[in-house]
Amino acid sequence: MAFSGTLSNLGVVPEGPPPGPDDLPPGLREEYLAGMRATLGVLVGIAKRLAATGGDPEALETLRRETHKIHGSAGSFGFMEASRLAAGMEATAKDWIARPGDTDMDRGGLTGWFATRLAEMLSLPVPHPVVAPAAAATTSPPRLIIRRPSAAQKAAAPPAAPPPLRPPARPEPPKQPRPLTPPKKPTVAPAAPPPTASPPPAPPPPSPPRRESPAERAPQPPPSPPPPPKRPPKPPPAQPQGIPWLVTPDESVPATKPQAPAPPPPPPAAATTAATPELILVEDDPALAELLEYGLRARGYRFVSYRNGRDALRELLALDVAGTRPVVLLDVDLPGLDGYSVLEGLERDRPGLYRVVFTTVHGGEAEQLRGLEAGALDYLVKPISLRVALEKIRRWVGR
Repeated sequence: MAFSGTLSNLGVVPEGPPPGPDDLPPGLREEYLAGMRATLGVLVGIAKRLAATGGDPEALETLRRETHKIHGSAGSFGFMEASRLAAGMEATAKDWIARPGDTDMDRGGLTGWFATRLAEMLSLPVPHPVVAPAAAATTSPPRLIIRRPSAAQKAAAPPAAPPPLRPPARPEPPKQPRPLTPPKKPTVAPAAPPPTASPPPAPPPPSPPRRESPAERAPQPPPSPPPPPKRPPKPPPAQPQGIPWLVTPDESVPATKPQAPAPPPPPPAAATTAATPELILVEDDPALAELLEYGLRARGYRFVSYRNGRDALRELLALDVAGTRPVVLLDVDLPGLDGYSVLEGLERDRPGLYRVVFTTVHGGEAEQLRGLEAGALDYLVKPISLRVALEKIRRWVGR
């Protein structure tokens, strides 16, 4: 897909270690690709709108939001090249938003190229129809013009050379007829002789009479008498009367002391403590949120999830934490209310009650210092490795 203009503002993201394929749960990668098919359709629709009006503010904001999600989630599912490509397209979309009237390049054609290239990196079918550049769309197809030579050009042209002579072909000798061979007579196998009747088998000779051995003729001993019946055991001697401290040997075993009753079980913990989440996830990208939720559920964490900043702030201000300090995985770029505003509201109304960890694609030094100075506990830079994230969460929660 060709497009006009240069790509000087297409950002480049530095290389980073890709997450291991074993981190992904079975079937979640396929669900992510199924969701990306719908995202590719959205990108094609944006490309059509930008081809018609390059400064469409709604289309540009949608492009920035979609590329931001792909930048943050594609690497977590093993598509590092797609994550880097989306990062560059996100920077380009931000530049277009800052200069809506500057159409120095074909924005619709570049967006269509981005959707096509992204589909190739994800091994998905290329969405159709892909928007063509504006220059190619306004140019009519060339016509084929055939020019015939004039009479003067024919006279000035040198005579054509005669074609080379071919040697005469040799006549083929006449074919000789093949001699006819008489057909062979079929051979007939001689008939088998008729079976002769076999004489009946002779009867077996009679066996001689059996003779008794000397041992069998000897008299057999009489059977042994049955054993005498066993005598019943003697009853124990009667205890003498008047001496109560004398006991029989069977009664000399000391009596066991009665066991003390088991202590009652401890009272169950308060319902508020059992229902208090250990972790709160605030992430607007559903693919990345599902990946983190799978890992938290597999490790047995109590957690709740939110998809936008306003709902998260409202619920966290009213949540009864029962003396605990839950960890909040807070995305910086949230729709409606960004992560810094959520952290500011928590520190103002409920200071020191939550431990906030920012998750963002902006992992530069200045961005991390800004979050730490605002009161964040740590940073998780997207794309996030599930194994690394779970190990850090274990330390933050205190398990």
